[in-house]
Amino acid sequence: MIIIYTLHITYSVNALMNSRIPQGATRDHRRRIKFPRQHLLLASTVAFSVISTMALLPSGDVEAKRNEVAMSIDAFQPSSVEPVINDSPASFAGDKAATTTTDATADVTDPTTLAAKRAEAEAKALAQQAYEEEQRLGRWHTVTIRSGDNLSALFNAQKLSASVVYQITSTPEFGKALAHILPGQSLEFRINPQGVLTQFRYTKSKLESIFFSKTDDGYQAELVMLSPQVKTAFASSTIESSLFTASQKAGLSENLTMELAGIFGWDIDFVQDIRSGDSFRVLFEENYLDDEKLNDGDILAASFTNQGQTFTAIRFTDSQGNTDYYSPDGKSMKKAFLRTPVDFTRISSRFNPNRLHPVFKTKRPHRGVDYAAPMNTPIKAAGDGRIQFSGWQNGFGNVVYIQHPNNIVTVYAHANKLAGLKKGQRVRQGQVIAYVGKTGWATGPHLHYEFRVNGQHRNPMTVKLPDAAPIAKSEMAAFSKVSGQMIALLEKQSDTMLALQ
Repeated sequence: MIIIYTLHITYSVNALMNSRIPQGATRDHRRRIKFPRQHLLLASTVAFSVISTMALLPSGDVEAKRNEVAMSIDAFQPSSVEPVINDSPASFAGDKAATTTTDATADVTDPTTLAAKRAEAEAKALAQQAYEEEQRLGRWHTVTIRSGDNLSALFNAQKLSASVVYQITSTPEFGKALAHILPGQSLEFRINPQGVLTQFRYTKSKLESIFFSKTDDGYQAELVMLSPQVKTAFASSTIESSLFTASQKAGLSENLTMELAGIFGWDIDFVQDIRSGDSFRVLFEENYLDDEKLNDGDILAASFTNQGQTFTAIRFTDSQGNTDYYSPDGKSMKKAFLRTPVDFTRISSRFNPNRLHPVFKTKRPHRGVDYAAPMNTPIKAAGDGRIQFSGWQNGFGNVVYIQHPNNIVTVYAHANKLAGLKKGQRVRQGQVIAYVGKTGWATGPHLHYEFRVNGQHRNPMTVKLPDAAPIAKSEMAAFSKVSGQMIALLEKQSDTMLALQ
């Protein structure tokens, strides 16, 4: 196109020059017309200028391309933003730069990109907040308490003065708890760069801790209790050799096994009465925290078959908050007296009016039962009552007499040491009153236990023990509902277990 314009202008200039010469004239007959040199130079300059200007102007294709770029940029703008039109050269240059940047990077309005940028901004903000908090409060440092540790030494190891220990232990209501720290528990210190204890935590267990924070007047504290997740579990087993072996096979812990024996201990002698083929079923709770098992909970219901006779126990809490175990018809599983007031290894001597005395080798009646047990095994009160005597007697050594209702007296002899109970002091069933020993006329550590009714000796192993109070009539409706649910659940779990086997 530029070439065409050039030819056209050149032709026009020549035509202009030739138009000055009349047609048909000759050099011989007329004077030759001659243009000045400056006129020709001016015409050539004008022609060149026009050509150059046209060369610099954008073609139609270039103009269309610019419009397309501008439209494609506008298409990526958020709908909430009004487009700004600026036709200035500077604006056009900016549009080109923006186009280049947009083509080189990801779309900033894409939801994924926006979410990533938002997350990055939040992470930076949190990091900055954590840094500022650390500068103000300090970092946490945890110390696990070991045997022999004391509070003053543990604080001193953190470069904290005795005055800080005093302030912490003087905190109202909770400070005194630090006097009873135990191995395995932990202390957490938060000390800022200035050496000030800003926060402190005493973790007693995974569920219980005490949190202390610095104030202008010392420290303030609060008790933090976490609630575990409670799950219901089921176990059953048939006894082949012993209850403990069968319990381990069923996955029961030692504590649950002891609780199971305690529930049925008034009806079954787990040393003398257990036979191969006996069986049990147990419905119990397990406590979890963050899907980690913490410990076993309570037994909710259980049944035990001993020598063909089945005993069933249901856990029930009445409207007054009292909890105990009852048979399905509402009778207490407890008796007014424990059958055996000590956890023993064997019966070393039974009730025998014609026994030969092991020391004197003479025929002397044995009016009680001897339970062999390790030294210092706890001896428990067989039933509620009052201390009649607690001290030393020849033959019995350290001995305790307890007076019970209905003119019943129980005797606990040969103790290594007594619990320090005084005459007339009330005791509850299961309360520790002494510890197994071999004082007096004893050849080895054991408990000599007597059961007297109206002054007459009775065989502790066979005497009929009175029942504890049954479910109150006012509680029977609630108990019957709970009992029905528990028994149904026991049966359902048993059927499920049987089907799996």
